[in-house]
Amino acid sequence: MLRFLTIFLALSLVAGTTLAEAATLVPPGNRHAEQPDIPGASKRRTAAGKTTFEGKYAKVYALLKNDAKLRKKIASTARAYGIDPMHIVGAIVGEHTYNVDAYDRLQTYYVKAISYLKSGGLSFEYEGESVADFVERPQFAACASAKGSYDLWTCRENVWNREFRGKNVGGTSFPNDRFSATFFQPFYAGQTFGLGQLNPLTALQMSDLVHRVSGFPRLDAGDPNEVYETIMDPDKSLPYVAATLKASIDAYREIAGFDISKNPGITATLYNVGNPEARAYALKAENEQRAAEGKEPRFPEENYYGWLVNEKLPELQALF
Repeated sequence: MLRFLTIFLALSLVAGTTLAEAATLVPPGNRHAEQPDIPGASKRRTAAGKTTFEGKYAKVYALLKNDAKLRKKIASTARAYGIDPMHIVGAIVGEHTYNVDAYDRLQTYYVKAISYLKSGGLSFEYEGESVADFVERPQFAACASAKGSYDLWTCRENVWNREFRGKNVGGTSFPNDRFSATFFQPFYAGQTFGLGQLNPLTALQMSDLVHRVSGFPRLDAGDPNEVYETIMDPDKSLPYVAATLKASIDAYREIAGFDISKNPGITATLYNVGNPEARAYALKAENEQRAAEGKEPRFPEENYYGWLVNEKLPELQALF
């Protein structure tokens, strides 16, 4: 038995080394000398709140600095998912700098979570049709063979984009908008919640991974209140944030051949823009074309959101 374990561990190390060698490391730091343009929507949202990006960053930084328990939760969650805690920190900082203000105290997130669990009446639907019924349409039949929640809901999102988005199907006109905005945001489009500003569709995608690593019950699209309570509760939402970041790191390694695990600005960018697998495939295709033309590969690049994370990384690392 000891000899078998020794051989197994040796093979595991070799496999890990081969995988690491196959992926090109994206070094820490920004590739852009100056911050890329910040979208107008983010500027308008910040102006409407009578604040500034600098003020919002200072607020979320203060939350992290003043709450040792939160930092401990982040560190332990990162260990469980095998990622650097700066990836989680980067997602939180980016969301609360460019999306919404952070609450002053972590306790406020718990209070909000309980209110959503008790509120009742939430539904994931469009024009009276629940998403649970919608995905039973024949267009989604191929998704039935998907293995796991990530592949299942990603498949359904792809079908939405291909078969329904902006089209009239069976007498119903569907908006030219994201699947998540159409079915999963019962209050208003673009809405996200909690410390990690997750949207419900992302949480549903990550449900199996979080169940496997953290032991939480799987989420059900038929229970919107439970989904919203989960993404509002820091104890539950942090694993979903970590799982989302882990999925991006894995996608870029396995699909595009880049190791982004040392660059929180890149993972923060993907957390912001979403669809990491599609973006990884697009980058792979572009680099295959560049190689055919004798050009150097294009590395993943940070957007305005990820740029800030990398720029502030030294002072964020100092908190841990």
